[in-house]
Order: sequence, then structure tokens, then C-alpha cells
Amino acid sequence: MLKNESNYGLLGYIALGAAVLSSLWLVSCDRSIEAQPAPQLPEVAVVDIHLQRVELTTELPGRTSAYRIAEIRPQVNGIIQKRLFQEGSDVKAGQLLYQIDPAPFQVAHDSAKASLGKAQANLPSIKLRVERYKEVLVDNAVSQQEYDDAAAVMEQARADIEYWKAAVEAARINLGYTRVSAPIPGRIGRSTVTDGALVTAYQPISLATIQQLDPIYVDVTQSSAELLRLKRNFETGRLSTNGKNQRNVQLLLEDGTPYPLAGTLQFRDVTVDPTTGSYTLRIVVPNPENLLLPGMFVRAVVQEGVAEQAILAPQQGVSRTPKGDPIALVVDESGTVRQRMLTLNRAIGDKWLISSGLSAGERVIVEGMLNVRPGVVVKAVSLDSRKAGAQASNTNRSPAGSN
Repeated sequence: MLKNESNYGLLGYIALGAAVLSSLWLVSCDRSIEAQPAPQLPEVAVVDIHLQRVELTTELPGRTSAYRIAEIRPQVNGIIQKRLFQEGSDVKAGQLLYQIDPAPFQVAHDSAKASLGKAQANLPSIKLRVERYKEVLVDNAVSQQEYDDAAAVMEQARADIEYWKAAVEAARINLGYTRVSAPIPGRIGRSTVTDGALVTAYQPISLATIQQLDPIYVDVTQSSAELLRLKRNFETGRLSTNGKNQRNVQLLLEDGTPYPLAGTLQFRDVTVDPTTGSYTLRIVVPNPENLLLPGMFVRAVVQEGVAEQAILAPQQGVSRTPKGDPIALVVDESGTVRQRMLTLNRAIGDKWLISSGLSAGERVIVEGMLNVRPGVVVKAVSLDSRKAGAQASNTNRSPAGSN
């Protein structure tokens, strides 16, 4: 009996200890639960969307062409006595380029002048004869036929004078054509003839070519569909003209660097190329340093117009669905994430021009979008304030890091 009673007492002590331990464990669990903080909302950086005035431009490919081109050809036959310019140099209008042998043309000019002088010398005597015949005609000293013949000879003499005057002028012009001059200012290319070469009037092969490079033309092409779109935007009021700046054009060179001087849109062609469905825009560009040469490829930044109430969204805030449709995540007034389907117009710098899907006042998520999904409540922080805080933190840590 004593042994059994001792066993029951030991078991009682063990049960009592287990109960105490379980109570202590429950109390510690309750305290640990109370010590855990409440879960925090995911933080995202947002950008406020607002209406902006945006000047819309488009880049069009094109090539340069000379402002004026003159192919130098002789207007008389002869032998080239001297070439009087340096190939590849700049020439002025009226500058002498070639000298054709003037000897035969000088002789023709002198001969015509002599014939003119002879005709002019005969006229006075013929004129006096006609006057005398007229005086005695009333007395019937000469017949009417003799007077008419004398008057006809005088008119023929006057006609001869006019003929030889024209011959002298023609000979003078031909003599002047022996001096082949530059019709326009510009840069002259290589010469196709040398001293002593025989040339003929209006020959098919030019002696040289002059190209005026300042200013210079830039011809760019634009699709006719784009023209129709622009007209509709102007008619509906989505775009407005930019006044005098509407005709200003900036150029990008072949290597992508901007050309320092602005060009001016001169005209739009009135004919659409049926093979390409495009038409030509001609731009006049100053070229004082001759940096632009004919045939160079350039890109022209042409102003389309001004969108007075445009919506721009950062490109980092726009993603794509598996089908490729553009979407954006926005935070509404209650802090809930919402998804917006977008229609994009074009990229402007690091932003998208939005045609539809966003409205002014909405907040677009640009950082932290991978950690949230539509319907989740988040803490929205302005992207500018986050960047300012990060910059201040880096500034505060920089002295300690430097030590």
C-alpha cells in the first residue's frame, strides 16, 4: 500500500509540472503574437498625370540637292585657248572660266561694222536725190516713175543699214560668247576639256558644272496617309498650328549629330508618287560652311503642330500584356491599384504620348509595379520625393564613407 501511494504521488507531481509548463508556453505565445507588428502596405512610386502643351514633330528621311545647278556649255564653235579656274574652287557669277579663240569672231564683227558704215555712207546722197526729184516733179522735169524709183532706193538703203546693224550686234554677241563665264555663284567641279580642245556650240557634254551650295535644298518624303491623318487632326482641333515656327525644320546628319542651323519648309509637292504612296517636302537650309554636300542622307525634324492638351506618361510606367497591348497601373483615391488599357501615339523623349486610356489627375505607378497587382491596396509615394530622399541619404552617408 505504501508503494502504491508513493507512485500515485509521483504521478501527481509530474502532471502538476506539465500543467505549469503548458501555461507558461501559452502565455509566451500570446506575448509573441502581441509583439508582432501589423503587416505594412507595399510602397510604390507614382507620377501624377496632367495636361501639357506639346509641340509634335516627326523625323523624315531625305537627301540634299544643290540650290542651283549650271552646266557650262559653249555657245560658239572654237578652240579652247585657256582654262581660267581651279577645279573644285568657289567661283563668282560672271567670273571668266574659259577663253575660246576669238580671232574669227573678231573678224566677223569688224566686217559687219564695215558693211554698216558703207550702207550708212550711201544713204545721204540717195536721200538728197529723192529730195531734188520731189522739187522738180511739180514741173514735170522728172517723171513720177523716176521719183518712185529713187524713193525705193532710199528705203532699201535704210533697210540695209538696219540689216547691218543687226549683223554687227550678232557678231558682237558671238565674240562675247568666246568668253565663257559663270552664270551663277557656287562651287565648280572638274573640267572635261583642256587647253587646245575643240568645242562646238551647245554640245551634249558640258565643259564643267557649277553647284550653288549656300543655301542648299533638302528633299524629304512623307506618306500620303500621314498627310491625311494630320489634316484630320487639324480639322478636329487635336492639333493647332505653331505660327511662324511651323515652317522651321531641324536636321540630323548621317552620324546622328544635329545640324547647327535651322531650315525653312519651302513647299509640299502636289503630286503623290504612285509607286511609293509618298510626296516630297522641300526644305531650304543655310549652308555657309559647305558642310552639307549634294546627295548626303539626312533626317529632317518637321513640326506637325501643337497639341494643347496632351497627356504624356513615363515609358517606365507602361508595360505590355502577353498579346503586346500597352497597359499601365494606376493608384486611385482609395489607394487601390487599377489597370488601364492604353492607346499610344508616339514616343517623345522618355515618355509616351497617350491617345486614350489615361486622364488628367491619375497617378501612374513607375516603380514597384512588379510587387503589386490590380485590386491591391498600396502606399503611393511621389517619384520626385523618393528621388530627393535617396539623394539626401547618399549625401549624408558620403562623409562617413570618405573617412
